[in-house]
Amino acid sequence: MDLRTTVERAQRLKQLHADHQPLVLPTVWDVWSARTAADAGFPALTVGSHPLAESRGADDHEGQTFADVLAAVRPIVAAVDIPVSVDLEAGYGQKPADLVTGLVEIGGAGLNIEDTVHSDGGRVRDTQEHAHYIAELRAAADDAGVPLWINGRTDLFLHAEDPSAVLDEAVERLRAMERAGADSVYPVRIQDDDDLLTAVVDAVTVPVNSTAHPVKHDLARFRRLGVGRITYGPLLQLATTDAMKDMLKPWAP
Repeated sequence: MDLRTTVERAQRLKQLHADHQPLVLPTVWDVWSARTAADAGFPALTVGSHPLAESRGADDHEGQTFADVLAAVRPIVAAVDIPVSVDLEAGYGQKPADLVTGLVEIGGAGLNIEDTVHSDGGRVRDTQEHAHYIAELRAAADDAGVPLWINGRTDLFLHAEDPSAVLDEAVERLRAMERAGADSVYPVRIQDDDDLLTAVVDAVTVPVNSTAHPVKHDLARFRRLGVGRITYGPLLQLATTDAMKDMLKPWAP
């Protein structure tokens, strides 16, 4: 994809975040799901690492290489005329500048980056290390002349036995990511906890991303709580799987 189109899509993604409260980005995994979501009227999409891996018979948690991911995402981006953000897990062991170069080359408009480093035994980056990685992503995007939307994810709540016990640490991490240049922040696995969602929304000035289930959750609730961005993670694919099984059951031998 030519650079001008990539820049225009990245600019469009930024404007969409300003225009919508929250912006819902269906999490897709192939050309079919991307076209289906776009045809349903959504103005932007995100590719999720988990559903992408599932669709390719690979493992999530960096079971694919960065080159594998780019090869799989390229036709998805090319198949729609709306911005597509890409979940790049913890970066596949790549330098931030190399991530940006690869993403821009295929026309990606944004990225998600998490702090669980699966390629290094599943360790979690500390607050400053993750913020530094995000700052380098921002600098590389600026150098490339593309205003990529950076969604900074933390898995602190996900890994905690008691999510409320790590709230202060998580808030510190979210604020550090914001200062480093993250356009939105993504505290995973608190989508059903109103108090924790409210606390993190109040703690930062950028949009907070929440996971949502397309059937079991309510958009109005997330809007009331001040969530600025919604993605589905693997839940859209799982809901689609459930619907397909229900349709097929009467036909099974």
